[in-house]
Amino acid sequence: MRRGFLMMVWLVIPVVLLASDRRLEISLNRKWAFRIGDDPAWASDTYDHSTWDLIRPGRSWESQGYPGYDGFAWYRISFYLDEALREKALVLRLGYIDDVDRVYVNGAYVGGRGTPPPGYQSAYNQERIYNLPHERLSFGRENVIAVQVYDDEADGGLVGGRVGIYSENRLKLFQDLSGEWLFRIGDEPAWKEKNHDASDWQKVHVPATWSEYGYGDYDGYGWYRKTFIPNAALSGKSIILALGKIDDIDEVFLNGAQIGRTGRFPGELHLDRNNNYWNRERFYYIRPELIRWDSENV
Repeated sequence: MRRGFLMMVWLVIPVVLLASDRRLEISLNRKWAFRIGDDPAWASDTYDHSTWDLIRPGRSWESQGYPGYDGFAWYRISFYLDEALREKALVLRLGYIDDVDRVYVNGAYVGGRGTPPPGYQSAYNQERIYNLPHERLSFGRENVIAVQVYDDEADGGLVGGRVGIYSENRLKLFQDLSGEWLFRIGDEPAWKEKNHDASDWQKVHVPATWSEYGYGDYDGYGWYRKTFIPNAALSGKSIILALGKIDDIDEVFLNGAQIGRTGRFPGELHLDRNNNYWNRERFYYIRPELIRWDSENV
């Protein structure tokens, strides 16, 4: 895949495509534990934050006892996740965060927007909605969300919007491919091959823009790679790879074979311009013979 960012990445069985209908399951619009400063240990689900201050989301930290503070701070909250939610697709909504965030659930990174220093880029005007992979969650138990926030100036923190755990109507999801991918800028045809050595590629989280990994001023080609073993429950079924939204143009390969593309690249006849490809969700059919059921796929 080339260029831009990925929103959601799934292997799905084609059933009825439902509208994006989110339902509040767990409200997080209550007091969160809060502390200024920065420590990687604060991302852990086992960290004891009982001595931290308590503030509410939807308002800046400056208005809740920290006037004039710019820099790093962390929010933490615990919530119980009922077993009944196991069969639902869940997302975390955090509203608007000023300026940069990195979000962890039970100690695992699930997403972030903006870029902290060095290479600072604000994302104050982007609503935060993060997919919650079920393997990161503990059903029938307490779970912990930890949010690292960097504020460059003026108001900081979880400053507005809806905050909670929501369920979504989606295509029938069988395998979630979001999370850690490998990424490299540039363009080499060999990078599509299954056996290409990508050990020196950068680890990134998908979904995210590549600007969040230090490429804010870069326009051009980029490649993403993901290795996975397919869910055996998919065998014998028609399978679609859902890639969400990609900015701007993409070609997609599975085990070295092309399975889809959207748009035309520079140098090709009739280069596409101003076609809003960045706003189109990608769905590509996977031919059954391309899948390796008993080994890794790329």
